Amino acid sequence: MELSDLISPEAVFGNLKATSKKRVLQELGSFAANFYGLAESAVFAALLEREQLGPTGMGQGVAIPHARLEGLTKVVGVFAKLAKPVDYESVDGQPVDLVFMLLAPEDAGADHLKALARVSRVMRAETVRDKLRSTEDASALYAILTEPAASQAA
Repeated sequence: MELSDLISPEAVFGNLKATSKKRVLQELGSFAANFYGLAESAVFAALLEREQLGPTGMGQGVAIPHARLEGLTKVVGVFAKLAKPVDYESVDGQPVDLVFMLLAPEDAGADHLKALARVSRVMRAETVRDKLRSTEDASALYAILTEPAASQAA
Protein backbone atom coordinates (compact mmCIF):
# COMPACT_ATOMS: atom_id res chain seq x y z
CA MET A 1 0.00 0.00 0.00
CA GLU A 2 1.38 3.37 -1.07
CA LEU A 3 0.29 6.78 0.18
CA SER A 4 -0.90 7.58 -3.35
CA ASP A 5 -3.49 4.82 -2.80
CA LEU A 6 -4.85 6.73 0.19
CA ILE A 7 -4.71 10.38 -0.79
CA SER A 8 -5.30 12.50 -3.87
CA PRO A 9 -3.63 15.83 -4.70
CA GLU A 10 -6.91 17.64 -3.97
CA ALA A 11 -6.86 16.32 -0.39
CA VAL A 12 -3.59 18.06 0.57
CA PHE A 13 -3.47 21.45 2.29
CA GLY A 14 -0.35 23.52 2.73
CA ASN A 15 -1.30 26.29 5.14
CA LEU A 16 -4.27 25.23 7.26
CA LYS A 17 -5.10 28.01 9.70
CA ALA A 18 -6.64 25.95 12.50
CA THR A 19 -5.90 27.15 16.03
CA SER A 20 -6.73 24.05 18.08
CA LYS A 21 -6.90 20.28 17.84
CA LYS A 22 -10.70 20.48 17.67
CA ARG A 23 -10.56 22.99 14.80
CA VAL A 24 -8.06 20.79 12.93
CA LEU A 25 -10.45 17.85 13.20
CA GLN A 26 -13.42 20.03 12.18
CA GLU A 27 -11.64 21.51 9.15
CA LEU A 28 -10.25 18.21 7.87
CA GLY A 29 -13.48 16.38 8.70
CA SER A 30 -15.54 18.97 6.83
CA PHE A 31 -13.33 18.69 3.76
CA ALA A 32 -13.40 14.88 3.88
CA ALA A 33 -17.18 14.83 4.23
CA ASN A 34 -17.63 16.99 1.13
CA PHE A 35 -14.85 15.36 -0.91
CA TYR A 36 -15.74 11.75 -0.13
CA GLY A 37 -19.54 12.18 0.11
CA LEU A 38 -19.97 11.60 3.84
CA ALA A 39 -22.06 13.27 6.54
CA GLU A 40 -19.95 16.00 8.13
CA SER A 41 -21.39 15.41 11.60
CA ALA A 42 -20.65 11.68 11.35
CA VAL A 43 -17.03 12.28 10.34
CA PHE A 44 -16.41 14.75 13.16
CA ALA A 45 -18.18 12.55 15.74
CA ALA A 46 -16.14 9.49 14.67
CA LEU A 47 -12.87 11.44 14.90
CA LEU A 48 -13.75 12.79 18.36
CA GLU A 49 -14.80 9.34 19.55
CA ARG A 50 -11.44 7.92 18.47
CA GLU A 51 -9.55 10.77 20.18
CA GLN A 52 -11.34 9.92 23.44
CA LEU A 53 -9.73 6.48 23.33
CA GLY A 54 -6.32 8.15 23.27
CA PRO A 55 -4.75 11.06 21.42
CA THR A 56 -3.52 10.38 17.89
CA GLY A 57 -0.55 12.74 18.19
CA MET A 58 2.38 10.38 17.58
CA GLY A 59 5.13 12.84 18.49
CA GLN A 60 7.66 14.91 16.57
CA GLY A 61 4.91 17.32 15.48
CA VAL A 62 2.83 14.65 13.71
CA ALA A 63 -0.76 13.52 14.27
CA ILE A 64 -2.64 10.74 12.50
CA PRO A 65 -6.30 11.13 13.46
CA HIS A 66 -8.34 8.23 12.15
CA ALA A 67 -11.81 6.74 12.31
CA ARG A 68 -14.04 4.10 10.77
CA LEU A 69 -17.21 5.21 9.02
CA GLU A 70 -20.18 3.90 7.09
CA GLY A 71 -20.31 5.00 3.49
CA LEU A 72 -16.70 4.38 2.49
CA THR A 73 -15.53 1.61 0.19
CA LYS A 74 -11.80 2.04 0.85
CA VAL A 75 -9.39 3.79 3.22
CA VAL A 76 -8.99 7.47 2.29
CA GLY A 77 -6.90 10.32 3.62
CA VAL A 78 -6.47 14.07 3.95
CA PHE A 79 -3.13 15.74 4.73
CA ALA A 80 -2.54 19.21 6.15
CA LYS A 81 0.48 21.23 7.10
CA LEU A 82 -0.73 23.70 9.70
CA ALA A 83 0.11 27.40 9.48
CA LYS A 84 1.03 27.27 13.19
CA PRO A 85 1.53 24.22 15.42
CA VAL A 86 -1.33 23.41 17.81
CA ASP A 87 -1.43 21.58 21.14
CA TYR A 88 -2.54 18.04 20.35
CA GLU A 89 -1.90 16.09 23.57
CA SER A 90 0.85 14.22 21.70
CA VAL A 91 2.83 11.43 23.33
CA ASP A 92 5.92 13.68 23.49
CA GLY A 93 3.99 16.79 24.59
CA GLN A 94 5.07 18.69 21.47
CA PRO A 95 2.61 20.70 19.37
CA VAL A 96 1.54 19.30 16.00
CA ASP A 97 2.00 20.90 12.58
CA LEU A 98 1.69 17.87 10.26
CA VAL A 99 -1.64 16.02 10.21
CA PHE A 100 -2.50 12.98 8.09
CA MET A 101 -6.13 12.02 8.69
CA LEU A 102 -7.34 8.55 7.68
CA LEU A 103 -10.93 7.42 7.29
CA ALA A 104 -11.75 3.76 6.76
CA PRO A 105 -14.86 1.70 6.06
CA GLU A 106 -16.38 0.23 9.21
CA ASP A 107 -15.33 -3.25 8.13
CA ALA A 108 -11.85 -2.30 6.86
CA GLY A 109 -9.99 -4.51 9.36
CA ALA A 110 -6.47 -5.20 8.08
CA ASP A 111 -6.60 -2.47 5.42
CA HIS A 112 -7.15 0.16 8.10
CA LEU A 113 -4.21 -1.14 10.12
CA LYS A 114 -1.98 -1.37 7.03
CA ALA A 115 -2.83 2.23 6.12
CA LEU A 116 -2.07 3.43 9.66
CA ALA A 117 1.24 1.57 9.67
CA ARG A 118 2.18 2.95 6.24
CA VAL A 119 1.40 6.56 7.15
CA SER A 120 3.17 6.17 10.49
CA ARG A 121 6.31 4.78 8.83
CA VAL A 122 6.46 7.62 6.32
CA MET A 123 5.77 10.33 8.89
CA ARG A 124 8.38 8.94 11.31
CA ALA A 125 11.13 9.61 8.75
CA GLU A 126 12.90 12.83 9.73
CA THR A 127 13.85 13.60 6.13
CA VAL A 128 10.21 13.40 5.05
CA ARG A 129 9.06 15.64 7.93
CA ASP A 130 11.80 18.18 7.14
CA LYS A 131 10.78 18.30 3.47
CA LEU A 132 7.10 18.68 4.39
CA ARG A 133 7.93 21.56 6.70
CA SER A 134 9.96 23.32 3.99
CA THR A 135 6.98 24.20 1.77
CA GLU A 136 3.35 25.30 1.91
CA ASP A 137 2.64 24.39 -1.72
CA ALA A 138 -0.01 21.65 -1.79
CA SER A 139 1.29 20.02 -4.97
CA ALA A 140 4.83 19.94 -3.55
CA LEU A 141 3.52 18.40 -0.32
CA TYR A 142 1.68 15.73 -2.30
CA ALA A 143 4.83 14.99 -4.29
CA ILE A 144 6.87 14.64 -1.09
CA LEU A 145 4.31 12.30 0.48
CA THR A 146 4.11 10.09 -2.59
CA GLU A 147 7.72 10.12 -3.82
CA PRO A 148 9.58 6.79 -3.82
CA ALA A 149 11.90 7.86 -0.97
CA ALA A 150 8.87 8.48 1.27
CA SER A 151 7.39 5.13 0.28
CA GLN A 152 10.57 3.39 1.38
CA ALA A 153 10.89 5.32 4.66
CA ALA A 154 11.74 2.98 7.50
